Amino acid sequence: MNPHDTAPRAPHTTNPTFRIVFHAPEIPGNTGNAIRLAAITGAELHLVEPLGFNFNNAHLRRAGLDYHDLALVTVHASLAAAWQALQPVRVFAFSGSGTKRYDTIAYQPGDVLLFGQESTGLPDDVLEGEMVTEAVYLPMQSGRRSLNLANSASIVLYEAWRQHEFSGS
Repeated sequence: MNPHDTAPRAPHTTNPTFRIVFHAPEIPGNTGNAIRLAAITGAELHLVEPLGFNFNNAHLRRAGLDYHDLALVTVHASLAAAWQALQPVRVFAFSGSGTKRYDTIAYQPGDVLLFGQESTGLPDDVLEGEMVTEAVYLPMQSGRRSLNLANSASIVLYEAWRQHEFSGS
């Protein structure tokens, strides 16, 4: 798999394409799981450097199983480079400090679902950046710190896809 490849892996033509962006992911297993998620849903996965691993990492490859060649994964040198490449219309930034619950949004094809580092989440300057349409949260029991990054992306992506009746599946 070439992570800098920008040639789509041709998801079904009726599949609404959602774009997952991981900002400086640290744990290879989470990104591997997100690669598998992108492959089975037709979503795009965009990774913003710095990455806490390389693409030869055994945990990354194991978590992605044999889906690496079926997923569109692009690595961007910076968030500014990602915005330039993606030309997003709507960006939903996921954070424990978000003000809108994830399932109250009417997701549209092309929406960007932005997630932060496993250890710290999204930095304030990203959350408050002009590209962010809305800061969004996933409900959790009080007193709990966070939900796994790949699990969070899965929950949100499946809600977005569900709203489009799992078109293309």
